[in-house]
Amino acid sequence: MAQQAFPALVFASEVDRRRLSRAQAQGRLVRIASGIYSGDIGSTAESLSRRYLWPIVAHEMPGAVIVDRSARDGGLGRDGTVFVVADRSRPLVLPGVTVIPRRGASALPGDMPLPDGIYVAGEARSLLENLTPSRRTAAGIRRTLTRIEVEEWIDALLASRGVEGVNRLRDQSRQLAPLLEREREFAKLDELIGAALSTRDASQLTSPALRSRAHGQPYDHDRLDAFTRMATSLAAVAPDVLPLLPADQSRRALLPFYEAYFSNYIEGTEFTLDEAADIIFEEAASLQRPLDAHDVLGTYRITSDADEMRRTPRSGSELVELLKARHAVLLGARTDKRPGAFKQQPNQAGSTAFVEPDLVEGTLLRGFDQGASLTSPFARAVFMMFLVSEVHPFVDGNGRIARIMMNAELARANEVRIIIPTVHRLNYLAALKAATHTGNDGALIATLAFARTWTGRIDFSDRHTAEADLARTNALRDAHEAEGAGVRLVLP
Repeated sequence: MAQQAFPALVFASEVDRRRLSRAQAQGRLVRIASGIYSGDIGSTAESLSRRYLWPIVAHEMPGAVIVDRSARDGGLGRDGTVFVVADRSRPLVLPGVTVIPRRGASALPGDMPLPDGIYVAGEARSLLENLTPSRRTAAGIRRTLTRIEVEEWIDALLASRGVEGVNRLRDQSRQLAPLLEREREFAKLDELIGAALSTRDASQLTSPALRSRAHGQPYDHDRLDAFTRMATSLAAVAPDVLPLLPADQSRRALLPFYEAYFSNYIEGTEFTLDEAADIIFEEAASLQRPLDAHDVLGTYRITSDADEMRRTPRSGSELVELLKARHAVLLGARTDKRPGAFKQQPNQAGSTAFVEPDLVEGTLLRGFDQGASLTSPFARAVFMMFLVSEVHPFVDGNGRIARIMMNAELARANEVRIIIPTVHRLNYLAALKAATHTGNDGALIATLAFARTWTGRIDFSDRHTAEADLARTNALRDAHEAEGAGVRLVLP
């Protein structure tokens, strides 16, 4: 007769110890820790301790409240530590996890209940408790957040909840402070929130994020991390130098035309090459699509102006002004798109939500600083395109402006620009999305490097030579049709 399998968790206090010893010896139980076993014999003790952590905590520390740093971390910290309030003095040591208890108030209004009768401290309580100074544990871990970490949390709350939401948290903290004996901590919290909202002295603030918000320049934390990562990735790549040789000057005669044409085509402003040539060279406005025609012409006015394309920002404030000036030219005919002014409503493309309107300027200013140390023109070009694309500061025209800013970095250094032809559109967008969502910066860098090599080999002397090369390299093929047929951009 087959022996009955044990459940996922078995506690020695509930089962005869001799039976447990026999089952463990027979390989029917896994010992997780002293007095704690599992019938899930296909898993390691460490994976079981993490998988069943909260039921174990609930059994060993009934009514425990996850507090301090752990409440902000969402429970288990990266170092495998959990801090709780519980009626127990010694830590609960499990494989890969240590639960450290302390005395304190049990569950209070605002604390979130978890299954099995334990809780996570609510945000109002957690803000107060994390403002209590703490020493490091024997393992070198600090129980509560640092002052800078608390300030960064407040900044994130203001970004996600707004002023009203944070003021509600402040009111809740005021009510909880006497119950937690944290009146002194509430006074600190009140000062920090007031400073962030510019109703108190901001000189006491220590985190760059909250100081920027207090001075009217809040920024997107996650995007700033992405810009730092991208700058690091670009700095690690060997310089990719592709100079414009004087002998090739005639081969670049019509490059600005094709740059403007393809940059608009990528964004859905689709004309034939003959139509685009009439718009740009014959000043023949499209009767059916006058606004689209102006977009193409506005782009060309920038890409064909050698002096304008050599203008690059030397500071974050210059970046902001240059973006607005170029956008005013690009979308000058579209008054509904607020040419030359940053967006007032959030924008999104597919699953990518861009920087919130009130964080745009601060994110551009801070983001520019992250790439300021890059010296390679190609690296600066990629970084600038990524920065503008990720922020998406305008209602429309963001992709075109991002590519103009990219190519300005190359034009200033007298290097070959980057054109993204129609057939390469999906590769470019997929690489950009990969950098945004997965941190795969290498794909974007490689995609743009290949496009630049292709651009450098096309003969833009006149339309005949250029379009012969475009046809030969599949550049004009529809991206979706090419994808289905396995056709790719090739070098001439």
